[in-house]
Amino acid sequence: MNAALDLLVKKGIHNTPMSEIARAAGTGMGTIYNYFPNKEELINEIYVNIRMQEKDLFLEVDTTHPIKTRFEDYLTVLIEFFLQQPSYFNFLLQLEASPIITDENRKKGRESVEIVADLLKSGQESRVVKNMEIGEILTFIGGGIYSYLRQHMDAPEKERTSLSNHIQMVWDGIKE
Repeated sequence: MNAALDLLVKKGIHNTPMSEIARAAGTGMGTIYNYFPNKEELINEIYVNIRMQEKDLFLEVDTTHPIKTRFEDYLTVLIEFFLQQPSYFNFLLQLEASPIITDENRKKGRESVEIVADLLKSGQESRVVKNMEIGEILTFIGGGIYSYLRQHMDAPEKERTSLSNHIQMVWDGIKE
């Protein structure tokens, strides 16, 4: 799966044949097809694997902290996760609007943000977070994460936004 991920990110999903993945993984085509009947199944498996790792990150956050602190902690661990694994971020970007990911796996992928959605709902009940549709707030937060990661990965170090400032700006956008 790691060899596939590297190739899919470098060459693109449609430009990476299974034969090249097998070669990069140091295995035969038959071995790959024993685990994944086609490239779409392999891509879906990588997608779910990344999303489940993302979900597990949030289990590290101390749930006894105030809402703002938990939100900052969630964003910090998520952004740091993708900074440490830029191929994950770039892979997910390629699949953002792709029909390759099945509805079932998209649903599994959404589980990765359920903890944050629950935190936002709790924040709304406490009148700490704006009273808007949770999906709209998550979209806004996702945009903040995307823009930070793109800027961090593309800009020279001296031009990068500080993570704490960026998180503060996102919080300011959703707080009541």
